[in-house]
Amino acid sequence: MAAIKKQINSSVGKKIKMALTGLFLVSFLIVHASVNALIFYNDQGKTFTIGAHFMATNPIIRTLEIVLIIAFVVHMVQGLKLWWENRKARPIAYAYKKNCTPDVKWYSKSMTLFGTLILLFLVIHTQNFWIPNRVHQFQACEELDLYRMMVSKFQNPIEVIIYLLGCISLSWHLLHGFKSAFQSLGLNHRKYNPMILKTGYFFAIVLPLTLAMMPVSIYLGWLK
Repeated sequence: MAAIKKQINSSVGKKIKMALTGLFLVSFLIVHASVNALIFYNDQGKTFTIGAHFMATNPIIRTLEIVLIIAFVVHMVQGLKLWWENRKARPIAYAYKKNCTPDVKWYSKSMTLFGTLILLFLVIHTQNFWIPNRVHQFQACEELDLYRMMVSKFQNPIEVIIYLLGCISLSWHLLHGFKSAFQSLGLNHRKYNPMILKTGYFFAIVLPLTLAMMPVSIYLGWLK
């Protein structure tokens, strides 16, 4: 038992936990972005409201919300632990000659920064929509009109900018994190790596873009 616990808390174990929770969070993003995309029917929120109602009342989805919160906390904590361990192991940055830096993408060295920006974005997002809706459901046994809330919120350019910055951070985070998750799980094969890389690029572009287009479309008056 002690050996298993030691393995789980090892550097490799932490990377595996980050990989599994990260992929689970990607699956949530797919569902979340798909429901948000219903707003583009541009039918005054009728179709979107149906999707939002399903997400808010389905018992399976409500249970998965708890799992989602746990997964996010684990993902964040493991990421910070790995960052801190790497920092302690190398307190003084290696010196490289100009133009001789190893072939490491700049965004892969900034995962902690982008992760922190995503966390700040999620705090604002849940405060704007998720928490008020859940509190209202508990108090009045009915849902808020999320569509009208979104239309009202995204009249404010500051809110739109915050969401765009969150989506940009998410894009960069996914660009490196998706591929790294498979590598951490040992799924690293030259036959499948190109497909994994392309899938990561797809998610890193399509998911954040879908989420970003919602506030932009409302602010510019494309959606009523």
